[in-house]
Amino acid sequence: MMRVVVNHEEQYSIWWADRDLPAGWTATGFEGTREECLEHIEQVWTDMRPLSVRGGAR
Repeated sequence: MMRVVVNHEEQYSIWWADRDLPAGWTATGFEGTREECLEHIEQVWTDMRPLSVRGGAR
């Protein structure tokens, strides 16, 4: 089982659901197979530019 994770730049990745998250990453709440997670990322990550480049840094 995998989970979808996101960092402060709103960049997405997948991570093993049974492992601690690496520093700087947050779980999005979506979990599934590798393929399901990648399909989810394809749907939600529509602008691959980092948040700071898009002008939305907090």
